[in-house]
Amino acid sequence: MNESPARSVNGFIEAIRFLTIIPLPGIPPMDEQSVARAIPWFPIAGLVIGGALVTTDLIARPLWGNLTAAVMVMAIWGIITGGLHLDGLSDTFDAVMSWRSRERKLEIMKDSRIGAMGALALIVLMMLKVALIAEATNVWPALLLAPMLGRWADCYGIYRFPAAREGGLGRTFNAQVRQHDLWLSSAMMLGAAWLIAGITGIVAAVFVLGVAHLLASWWVRDLGGLSGDTYGALCEIGEVVALAVLTVNLS
Repeated sequence: MNESPARSVNGFIEAIRFLTIIPLPGIPPMDEQSVARAIPWFPIAGLVIGGALVTTDLIARPLWGNLTAAVMVMAIWGIITGGLHLDGLSDTFDAVMSWRSRERKLEIMKDSRIGAMGALALIVLMMLKVALIAEATNVWPALLLAPMLGRWADCYGIYRFPAAREGGLGRTFNAQVRQHDLWLSSAMMLGAAWLIAGITGIVAAVFVLGVAHLLASWWVRDLGGLSGDTYGALCEIGEVVALAVLTVNLS
């Protein structure tokens, strides 16, 4: 499980480049090797995204209140990720809720147009995120950890489940991932979750794992495997689950 410092740095940079719109000039184009380096660093890239969300909330909440701050956090969340996973969520639900044949569902996922079920999934997910952020009394740990746990759900899905089709992003990731990558990403995720939120962070990780496994199992039965779009859906839903656990009010 040992990695050279240079490979670790390269993997982190590749993960940031793939998962965000943060400019990184002078980096060569991505290839299969750079994809393989990036996978275990997805959760840490999520922490970087979380840092941007916390900064937004820190500035906006005192000036405009909870609801406006939550909407602004959502805006930054979508912008910094380029809407990558939101697009996957809508495509996935347009396909799996169409009740068509497997082949037709895979074709629907390639269609750039959004349907009713995809739009509904996006609206519900974004409303849930805004509500959870606005109502939270201590939202910063949740904002830090939700993007990390969502991207760790992707690491789990990439390693644990087969790809849906030949070619495409899902096949590239699935072909490159190794057990070592999952263990490394899991170790970094659990360490960060414990440091930031203690036992609640670990509980959130367990819930995200359970939901990710159930969803991925459903989609494998439905589609024959996972794809880049379903990875996006796993991430987005994992983020909502993490937010819900980390902001729950038991008093």
